[in-house]
Amino acid sequence: MGHDHDHHGPREDADRRWLSLALALIVGFMAVEVVVGLLVGSLALLSDAAHMLSDAAAIALALFATRLAARPPSGGYTFGLKRAEILSAQANGLTLLLLSVWIIYEAVNRLVSPPPVGGGAVLATALVGVAVNLVAVWAMGKANRASLNIEGAFQHVLTDLFAFVAAAVAGLVVLLTGFDRADAIASLVVAALMIRSGVQLVRDSGRIFMEAAPSGMDPATLGRELSGVPGVVELHDLHVWQVTSGYPALSAHVLVDREGDCHAVRAAIETRLRERWEIGHTTLQVDHCEDDPHCVDSHGAAYRAAG
Repeated sequence: MGHDHDHHGPREDADRRWLSLALALIVGFMAVEVVVGLLVGSLALLSDAAHMLSDAAAIALALFATRLAARPPSGGYTFGLKRAEILSAQANGLTLLLLSVWIIYEAVNRLVSPPPVGGGAVLATALVGVAVNLVAVWAMGKANRASLNIEGAFQHVLTDLFAFVAAAVAGLVVLLTGFDRADAIASLVVAALMIRSGVQLVRDSGRIFMEAAPSGMDPATLGRELSGVPGVVELHDLHVWQVTSGYPALSAHVLVDREGDCHAVRAAIETRLRERWEIGHTTLQVDHCEDDPHCVDSHGAAYRAAG
């Protein structure tokens, strides 16, 4: 049985610095936006502020989850707390979806009965918001976005950048034409972007919780390839999943021919998995055919050597 412990830990210190910079920018400007939004009665700015609050919470949660994930295994948590990052990503996705529902409700009300909006103040505040979010997006882009946790916080901030662009356009339209409904329309655009990002985060984190194969990896293709390793007669009970983002793992039961070298076959499979599939954490049960012809409760297809 082979165990190759290749842990794909994120660059915790660097990531925390970039996340902390983005958090400081978001919190500072959020306070300004709430005040201006209330003074001029802009839903676009207030919805942006609500989104910025969720941004701040998302980044803070990402920082906390990164610290938890970096802790070594202890007690009954044999993989440590690496999936805390996935919990964080899922929470971020759900928050985006919930906020989008509130924004849609408010925007529809304002389309029906639009209140007066201070277009100039909205435009000025939104343009500053674009600049602030550009810096925040740049900072978070420096972090390890291969982590679904950090990607979740990044999507919050990126969506907020688009929201400020929409708010700036709405402010300009109101300023030039007096069309107050532009503010609500901009909010609906923001809500659509939030739904898109939220659905993607919930779906990707859900795949990890359900222990699906990594996105883009076909277990059947993998099984057929491994069954072609010299000495393999059959491979079954193949499982491939992600402990957390960027940390794939695999287990399988491998049968070799009567004269085969179990250790050599196992080493060959591990090399193939590491070099071609970037899977470094493996658990392989390797037996001769006559010793253990099949598992008591095998799952999935059995893959046999050609010929």
